[in-house]
Amino acid sequence: MAKPKKRYVCSECGSVSTRWQGQCPDCAEWNTLVEEVGETKFAARHDLSGGGRTILFETLDAPTAPLERRTTGLAEFDRALGGGIVPGSAILMGGEPGIGKSTLLLQAAARIAKAGGEVVYISGEEATGQIRMRASRLGVSDSPLRLAAATSVRDILTTLGHGAPPQLLIVDSIQTMHSDQIEGAPGTVSQVRASAFELIRYAKEQGCCLVLVGHVTKDGSIAGPRVLEHMVDTVMSFEGERSHQYRILRCLKNRFGAVDEIGVFAMESEGLAEVANPSTLFLSGREEAIAGSAVFPAIEGTRPVLVEIQALIVRLQSGATPRRAVVGWDSGRLAMLLAVLESRCGLSFSTAEVYLNVAGGYRLTDPAADLAVAAALVSALADKPLAADSLWLGELSLSGDVRPVAHGALRLKEAEKLGFRRATGPEMTGRGKSTLAYGAIASVNALVDRVVGAA
Repeated sequence: MAKPKKRYVCSECGSVSTRWQGQCPDCAEWNTLVEEVGETKFAARHDLSGGGRTILFETLDAPTAPLERRTTGLAEFDRALGGGIVPGSAILMGGEPGIGKSTLLLQAAARIAKAGGEVVYISGEEATGQIRMRASRLGVSDSPLRLAAATSVRDILTTLGHGAPPQLLIVDSIQTMHSDQIEGAPGTVSQVRASAFELIRYAKEQGCCLVLVGHVTKDGSIAGPRVLEHMVDTVMSFEGERSHQYRILRCLKNRFGAVDEIGVFAMESEGLAEVANPSTLFLSGREEAIAGSAVFPAIEGTRPVLVEIQALIVRLQSGATPRRAVVGWDSGRLAMLLAVLESRCGLSFSTAEVYLNVAGGYRLTDPAADLAVAAALVSALADKPLAADSLWLGELSLSGDVRPVAHGALRLKEAEKLGFRRATGPEMTGRGKSTLAYGAIASVNALVDRVVGAA
C-alpha cells in the first residue's frame, strides 16, 4: 500500500503546503500550518457517509397500532410479563439449574398450543424423548406443539422459513446454540451474541415471540455477554430454593410493562402450580406468637406480599466472637440496624449472636422492612412475643427516625384481607378504607417502648 501523502493547510488563509514551516508563505502568519492526511484506500472503503438508504423519520404523535398481548394460560406467568406475551418480542429467562425453567416453559407452551396457537420448542440440552417424558409427567403430552432437538441456528431458521412463523418460539438454551459464521465453541461470548442476534432478528421480522433460556453464574447473574440483556425486550429470573416448595418468577426488565412484577408458583409432583395468594404460603405455620417473629407487608411490583421475619438472639460467654447470620436480607443493612439500636436505644448486641431469617426462603429488598426487622430483634432480645395479628412497616434512618413508605394503603389492605387487626409504622395520611388499628411512631425509641410494653 502506497504511503499517504501529507499536506499542511493554513488555518488562517487556507493555503496548502507540502511541508511544515513556522510561517505561512502566503499570509505570513506564524504557527498556523496544520497537518492533514490524505484519504487512503482503506478510509475510502470504510466510509459510511454514503451509499445507504434514506431513513424515514416519524413524529411522536403518529398513529400507532395498539399493543396486543397473548395470554399464556398461566395467570402468574402473565402477571410477571405485564399481561401476557407480546408478538415480536424477545424474552430472556434465567435461573439456577433444576429450578424449573424448562418445566414452566413447557407448561406455558402446552397451554398456548392447546388454545390453538402455533408453538415451536427447540431444545439444545435434552433429547426429544426426555422432553416427552417430562410432558407425560406434567400431563401435557397431548399438546400439539412442535418439538425438536437442535443446536445450529442456521438449521433452525431454515426449517422455520419453510412455513408460517409460530406464535411462540422457545430456545432452551441460548448457550448451546452456535452459528457457522462465527468461529468458536457454543457458549462463547461471540457465539452467544451472534446466535441471539439472528434469532431475535427472525422474531422481530416475523412477529414471533421468542423465549431464550439463559444459564446463570454461581452468584445468580445471567451468564454470557452483558449485551445479551440489552438486546432482548424482557429479562426474567426464576428464583427459589430447592429445599422450599415455592418458586418466584421475577421480571427484571420489561419494555412493554412494569418491572419488579412477580409470579409465584409451587413445585408439586405434577409440575408448577400457581399460587394466587402468596401471603398465605409465606405465613403458614404461625399458630402461636413467638418472640422474635414479626410480619412485614412487602411490595413486589404492584402486588403486596406478607412475609414473616424471624430473629434469634443467643447470649455468649465473655470473650467469644459473636456471629451475624442473615438469610433472605442484606447483611450490611442488618449491621446498620444493630448499630442504630445500640447507639440510639442503648441496647447491647455486642455479646450476642444474631440470626435473622425471612421465612419461606423469600428474599427482601424493600427498605420499608427496617421497622419489622428492628421489632423482631427487640422482641428476641427482650424475649417478648409480638401480637400475632400485628404487622410492622417503616424505613429507619441513622438518626433513629422512622421514615414514610410507599404504597401504604395497598399494604394495609392486603393485611386486612388475611385477618390482621393492627399495624405499626410511620405517620400515614392516606390509608384508604382500611379499618386496621394503626399506631404511628416517629422514632426507634418509641418502637422499643411499644415492643417491651413500656408504652
